Amino acid sequence: IDSGNRTCPITKLPLSETPYLIPNHALRSLILNFAHVSPKESSRPRTQQEHSHSQSQALISTLVSRSSSNASKLESLTRLVRLTKRDSSIRRKVTESGAVRAALDCVDSCNQVLQEKSLSLLLNLSLEDDNKVGLVADGVVRRIVAVLRVGSPDCKAIAATLLTSLAVVEVNKATIGSYPDAISALVSLLRVGNDRERKESATALYALCSFPDNRKRVVDCGSV
Repeated sequence: IDSGNRTCPITKLPLSETPYLIPNHALRSLILNFAHVSPKESSRPRTQQEHSHSQSQALISTLVSRSSSNASKLESLTRLVRLTKRDSSIRRKVTESGAVRAALDCVDSCNQVLQEKSLSLLLNLSLEDDNKVGLVADGVVRRIVAVLRVGSPDCKAIAATLLTSLAVVEVNKATIGSYPDAISALVSLLRVGNDRERKESATALYALCSFPDNRKRVVDCGSV
């Protein structure tokens, strides 16, 4: 806008002389939480990309296998988090493979490290717009609310960030807002959490409040 671009990229219509701009804090938070790919990584040889896909398939198989130990699942989750952070095609592959259910089971684990890595993987998967509604349908909100209540500080922060990512889709804002204890858990984190927890919970609440029915719920829970 400052350089003279006065056409809306979506509608292709001219903008007013003084356009009314609304900061998208939720999107900004997601960007800050996403590790940018360096030019060197993005231009890596084709053979390395193929190796990553082959590697991801083995990791997915370990994660979904009922016979895998917690240690092997943790190793698979750790490596999948790295791969899905920078590769959209691997994010889609993980989702289509049925690994989401296995990751959700790990969120239910009493092992906090396993829980943290599984939440990080789900957060990466939620970066794909096509996954956002599917994750909610698979029951991710129930797990997130449980983590917000009793998880470790790092897990709580990631869970709140995951809600922010899911709330980018309008229908998810309504679903999350109407879910028992979802908003109250975020407000509780806003009240007693550490700096990171409070920042992420505030960002999630901000995203949810663009849906009118959620505003009353947030106020009723004592957010003000």
